[in-house]
Amino acid sequence: MSYAFWSHSTNSSRYSGFRNTSRARFRSCDNCEAGLEQYCLNGATMTYNGIGRDGRPTYGGYAQEIVVDENYVVRVPDGLALDEAAPLLCAGITTYSLLRHRNAGPGRKVAVVGLGGLGRMAVKIAHATGADHYYATADPATFQRLEGTFDLIVSTASAPLDLDAYLSLLRTDGALVNVGAPEEPVSLDLFSVIGGRRTLAGSSIGGIRETQEMLDSCAEHGIGAEIELIGAAEINEAYERVLNSDVRYRFVIDTATI
Repeated sequence: MSYAFWSHSTNSSRYSGFRNTSRARFRSCDNCEAGLEQYCLNGATMTYNGIGRDGRPTYGGYAQEIVVDENYVVRVPDGLALDEAAPLLCAGITTYSLLRHRNAGPGRKVAVVGLGGLGRMAVKIAHATGADHYYATADPATFQRLEGTFDLIVSTASAPLDLDAYLSLLRTDGALVNVGAPEEPVSLDLFSVIGGRRTLAGSSIGGIRETQEMLDSCAEHGIGAEIELIGAAEINEAYERVLNSDVRYRFVIDTATI
């Protein structure tokens, strides 16, 4: 097993990584072998607020130096600014993986619910794949006017939704896929999916191979996240602003200030 070591305190590294499984013996499940490390059958290892394979807590990437298993490192293409690329490893790959899996592309009608950090990335990436229609679903008349219209609805909302109303917007065999989740359980009339052979599903981030593919695609199409760059001393203030929804659309910490 090989490891990559680098310092990113100068903000100059073109490499980035995130941890899902970090020992060779955990790479033998069907999902890992298929490049779906995020769905490891032995359990994913979260970058922060998780427990690593060594039994110790994981503390995230706020460090000046980090040692990473080479199997979990991706390269940020030269065409992407590092600060704008950082959120792509979260919101970018989450929406890219979903859209790719659901075959978003020319001739497909895609709706995005919620235009925060995730939703903005979903719109940008869907547009790059050739998806051809977008609508604001905040207008109640939309549900009547667009009934049976969409092939795919991407929900990035963390607030409760009227799932039956949104499912009515789908064509036969359409899918409503959630990447956001409310804290409370949701209700659903099963006839909303039975009648049109519709699908209600969820999706997580992508695997390492797909993450590299996403970064390369974003560089090719000039897609970056809309960010506000802050120093480490501003983290507490930025956190309060996040709670107050006062950010458009991602804070990125300059690691040179840590």
